[in-house]
Amino acid sequence: MQRLQAFKYELQPTGEQQRNMRRYAGACRFAFNKALALQKENHEAGNKFIGYVAMAKNLTAWRNGSETPWLKDAPVHPLQHALKDLEKAYKNFFAKRAAFPRFKKKGQGDSFRYPDAKQIKLDQANGRIFLPKLGWLRYRHSRDVLGEVRNATVSQSSGKWFVSIQTQREVEPIMPKGGIVGIDMGIARFATLSNGSFLAPLHSFKRHETALRHAQRAMSRKTKFSNNWKKAKARIQKIHARIGNARRDYLHKATTTISQNHAIVCIEDLQVRNMSKSAAGTAEHPGRNVRAKSGLNKAVLDQGWFEFRRQLDYKLTWNGGHLIAVPPRNTSRTCPACGHVSAENRQTQARFECVACGFEENADVVGAINVLRAGHARLACGELAQSGRSMKQEPAEVSQAQA
Repeated sequence: MQRLQAFKYELQPTGEQQRNMRRYAGACRFAFNKALALQKENHEAGNKFIGYVAMAKNLTAWRNGSETPWLKDAPVHPLQHALKDLEKAYKNFFAKRAAFPRFKKKGQGDSFRYPDAKQIKLDQANGRIFLPKLGWLRYRHSRDVLGEVRNATVSQSSGKWFVSIQTQREVEPIMPKGGIVGIDMGIARFATLSNGSFLAPLHSFKRHETALRHAQRAMSRKTKFSNNWKKAKARIQKIHARIGNARRDYLHKATTTISQNHAIVCIEDLQVRNMSKSAAGTAEHPGRNVRAKSGLNKAVLDQGWFEFRRQLDYKLTWNGGHLIAVPPRNTSRTCPACGHVSAENRQTQARFECVACGFEENADVVGAINVLRAGHARLACGELAQSGRSMKQEPAEVSQAQA
């Protein structure tokens, strides 16, 4: 079976290479934004969507034009891939999978991709990689890259540059280990399994919230775009990076353990975007309990439920298992002993007590048991509902070496 996998490493570029990477990322951002502006103008004029082939001709004109001759300094393939990213964003919007494409800002997600594997040379023995117009770059070689290189993505985060190398290789099918388990997601308990065990939450944002608030307060007192302001901004970015790294590390460890010990995992099909909507309302119709809802939204987003499900999905596939997503409706209100459904069964956040039969148990365990039963029902009906990922689909970077 074919497996796509990405390996992410921290780069160790020279000063000139850093300047070039900033320029190339800026050129790709410019091409994306200019193409998006052209698409909007074209739509307002009543014309049809401009496909990639036609847009690529405009890119050639921009590179050869007198207004933007500096685009020629950037490698052409990353510029073309920026246009493909825009086309993909539009397709996701048309399919109602994502919001309308937005203009990119400097310093937010700066990256560019080399899609042609023939232009990439990897020297793992010496810990370096060759990329067009950048030359040989050294990276922190924390583990070997497995498989045939397909593309490489260069990105910046908190002042550091990283390279993500996507590979493809043939792997032997794996027989899954363990049985079936249901998982209930929560805040007091990050994940509760139907066998009674649970994972304590990390609360990575909450742990650094005070330091982040002080850093943001300090930056607000600086003159915008001054050297001190830039230093304060770098401190804020460093804190955000620490929060994200801690959360990703926790989620990778949790999903790896679960996927290696269970053949089938049943999980709630939670709509995190809907759960974390603001309750502020409008001036005419203000919301209620806005402060409490804001705190709940912050706690929900701090858990990383969507990323947990995404990682669990592809890791189960790699280990020969399956992920079943079930509707979360009434999973915390249904008694597993008698089947009685009532909001009064869960009078507190942590305790479940059935008003019909008197069954008592931890509320999260009850939710996990009901999720497991819903998964069994889907299996009985022959609806093995995976989330659509196949062995050929690309997971995000699952291996990274950071300082």
